[in-house]
Amino acid sequence: MDKNFFITTPIYYPSGKPHMGHAYSSIVSDVIARFKRLDGYNVEFLTGTDEHGLKIQRASEEKGLDPKNFCDELSKTFRNLSKTLNLSNTDFIRTTEDRHIKSVQNLWKILEKKNQIYLSKYSGWYSVSDEAFYGDNEIKEENGINISSISGSKVEWVEEESYFFKLSEWENKLLKFYEENPKFILPETRRNEVLSFVKGGLKDLSVSRKSFSWGIKVPGNNDHVIYVWLDALTNYISALNYPDTTDNKYKNYWPADLHMIGKDILRFHAVYWPAFLLAADLPPPKRVYGHGWILSGDKKMSKSKGNILDPLEIVDKYGLDSLRFYLLKEVSFGNDGSITQEKLESCINSDLANNYGNLCQRVVSFNEKNCNLLVPDNINFEKEDLKLLNKVSDNINTLRSYIDNQELSVYSNFIIDCLFEANKYFNDQEPWKKKSDIVRLNTIVYVSLEIIRKVSILLNPIIPDTSLKVLDIFNLKQQDIDFDTIKDNKFLKPNSKIKKIGILFKKIDKND
Repeated sequence: MDKNFFITTPIYYPSGKPHMGHAYSSIVSDVIARFKRLDGYNVEFLTGTDEHGLKIQRASEEKGLDPKNFCDELSKTFRNLSKTLNLSNTDFIRTTEDRHIKSVQNLWKILEKKNQIYLSKYSGWYSVSDEAFYGDNEIKEENGINISSISGSKVEWVEEESYFFKLSEWENKLLKFYEENPKFILPETRRNEVLSFVKGGLKDLSVSRKSFSWGIKVPGNNDHVIYVWLDALTNYISALNYPDTTDNKYKNYWPADLHMIGKDILRFHAVYWPAFLLAADLPPPKRVYGHGWILSGDKKMSKSKGNILDPLEIVDKYGLDSLRFYLLKEVSFGNDGSITQEKLESCINSDLANNYGNLCQRVVSFNEKNCNLLVPDNINFEKEDLKLLNKVSDNINTLRSYIDNQELSVYSNFIIDCLFEANKYFNDQEPWKKKSDIVRLNTIVYVSLEIIRKVSILLNPIIPDTSLKVLDIFNLKQQDIDFDTIKDNKFLKPNSKIKKIGILFKKIDKND
């Protein structure tokens, strides 16, 4: 039976250029997607842009552009970001595509047919920035302006005719669903937030707008456009050719294994989305993971504060793999994390240059001088050799569980520990003093090469380009890498040729 895995990033709102938050969600999703491929899964990895709503309409008007042309340009920047970040996504969806519009309107018709949608009037607080409705208890005044206490965004009082989804009918059904699926929302803190929100009582949700025109028309009533979140969330199934539920893509990949999102859009994914799906007799996704924010220093990034971090600038200065590694290792996944120049440079120097890069260079250099760039023959494993090799081999299922439970920083720190122990092993064993004992010298070099191979496979989802440079010394390409091979302590063939290796990460001088 085929092993299939479907992972999605949030669908990004292209009202401005991409920032570090977009990069973070994309990178962590990519790491998981790449790992699952290494582990033998057929992976569908989706990202894209959410292009409807009042915010887009206003932003395009300010630029004097047609909304579609405005979205065309901005969506292109997000597609380019995917390439810059070396994402392995298999699809990039836009909510202005015909396949998506067809999917959304079909879902609407089903909800309407099942008597889940009705026409009434809406009056309440609306945030254009969040494209979200808020209750009176979620509004506060700050400097004479009404804002959402949830997001801090400005809200407007809206009164207009609207279609409503009967969300109130799904309160108990959702609570039952959460109880039966305790891992549907992770981490636990986010699950508790959602439970508290739902237990506080759900009101019917406005799912259309009449005061603007940029969106998907309500079937049978062109005066209304479909609420942007009912529209946007449906991308996850429209990319799988819904409403054709007999299509192989839909059958193989839905329900999604993982929606990776920022914590600020948790409510939409963990409350509204499963309610829409259950109401339409469609299965909800298996998991929604709400990760924390990437802070600039200790501050949340915002345009008003002028502290938006441009991932492209960081990649240009420090290299893509350095950024990818930092975000996975330094941020305790699920919590907020910060990025500063000092922390990034320290991570590059200590973990990448001194730990990983140094190990690879010194082992290969020693091999060149003493083994003629050949994998040593005539080896005999001793206790300390097996201890190092088995640190990886014996933990293969633990490593899988780290990825499957989105414990990404734990996974990264395991790798760092392995590298630290490998460097210590090479120092302690002192192969340069074993030239009279060729078996022992050969064994130390062989073990060191094997641990480099194993760790580089584990690093491949995080730093794909650099890890492939290292694996290339063993003449291994991407298609040759198999996660299961890390169980093998004698994978490298004796007397096979290896290649020299250059500097992987340049150490950053504080004076640079």
